[in-house]
Amino acid sequence: MDEQKTSSVFGGLSPKQTFLGGIVAGVLVLCTIGFIILLTLFLKGGTFVSESNGSDGPAPTERVAAAAPTPAPSGSIVLRAVDGDDHIRGDKDAKITIVEFSDFECPFCKRFHETLQQVMDKYGDSVRWVYRQWPIDSLHPKARTEALASECAAEQGKFWEFADKIFEVTPSNNGLDLSQLPTYAGEVGLNVGKFNDCLASEKYASAVEEDIQEALASGGRGTPHSILIGPDGEKTLISGAQPFSSVEAAIQQYL
Repeated sequence: MDEQKTSSVFGGLSPKQTFLGGIVAGVLVLCTIGFIILLTLFLKGGTFVSESNGSDGPAPTERVAAAAPTPAPSGSIVLRAVDGDDHIRGDKDAKITIVEFSDFECPFCKRFHETLQQVMDKYGDSVRWVYRQWPIDSLHPKARTEALASECAAEQGKFWEFADKIFEVTPSNNGLDLSQLPTYAGEVGLNVGKFNDCLASEKYASAVEEDIQEALASGGRGTPHSILIGPDGEKTLISGAQPFSSVEAAIQQYL
């Protein structure tokens, strides 16, 4: 009986109508699946990377899920040692280090920047925050220029002031007006003439590219990508824009 009813429903349609109906149904299913995937990405936090930033490194193919900080197997995350060339906030000799690879136009990085500011307010004597560059060109073409600008600010001893300013004013997702960078440089106390000359020269392009390659080599698949390093060198992966409570829990295990 059921088969007869089904047959009668489709029997009234021409082959062309049946074919077109199938296409429409398929498109609707794909759109629904796509919406669910995008909604999941947004709710979890983190920028998905699907290209290789135009570099020669391996192309990231997975998104960094905002899962709880996870201890990494020994030797699975390779990072260069923190040194005097790094941008360090907090006690330079702190026993806990958070190395963050970030993109100035990533909305999740903007959120996580505030989280790490909270961390430093509370644990600045025990934690040092190391910022390394990972502008994702395929998503935020302006971010590499902002990364270069921050390196020029560092040249004048104002990296963190400039970085805080950019994350404060940018609407994210490639929304910052790059022509305003000199204005922001002046607002944080930089010599604007020297800043402009430095930015125009792109003298720190290779340093930014080195950070990008390190982010990829350390297993990064999206921004923000952070690694917490304990007193004995043990590493904990902090994936995506974790809330303060999750980062604090990872810190507390070493205090």
